[in-house]
Amino acid sequence: MTARLNAREAAPDIMKAVGALHLAVENSGLEKSLIELVKIRGSQINGCAYCIHQHTSDARKAGERDERMLLLPVWREARHLFTPREQAALAWTEVVTQLDGQPIPEAEFAALQPHFTEAEIVKLTVVIGMINLWNRIGVPFGMTPDVKAA
Repeated sequence: MTARLNAREAAPDIMKAVGALHLAVENSGLEKSLIELVKIRGSQINGCAYCIHQHTSDARKAGERDERMLLLPVWREARHLFTPREQAALAWTEVVTQLDGQPIPEAEFAALQPHFTEAEIVKLTVVIGMINLWNRIGVPFGMTPDVKAA
C-alpha cells in the first residue's frame, strides 16, 4: 500500500503536539520493555503494520526477546513468559484498545491494582491511548514499514 499522505507534512503543528505527548509517554517512568510490549500488543489489535514494525524493532534494541514478541498475540497461553505485572498491563491494553461501547468490567481494573500504583495506572492508560492514536494515524493514512520485500 502506498501512503495516502504524510501527516507530519500535512499538519506539522498538530503532529508536533502528538510528538510532545509521545515524548512524555516515553519518559513516564514505566519500564521501557513494558511500554514496548503494550505498544506492540495495541498495534497488533489495531492492525498497524508500521507501528508493529517500529515497536518490535525498538523493543529488540532495548533487549526484548523475539520469542516473547512472537507470542504476544497469544500471551495468555504463553503467560509463563510474562511477569504478573506485564500480564496485567497486556490485559488492560486489550480492554482499553477494544472499547466497544460497554463499560470496562471492574475486575479488569482491579487486576491492575496489585501491580501498579494509581499514578502508574494513569501512565499505562496514556501509553495505551498514545499507541491507539498512532495506529489511528498510521492505518488510515497507509503508513507502511520500511522493509524490503522478499
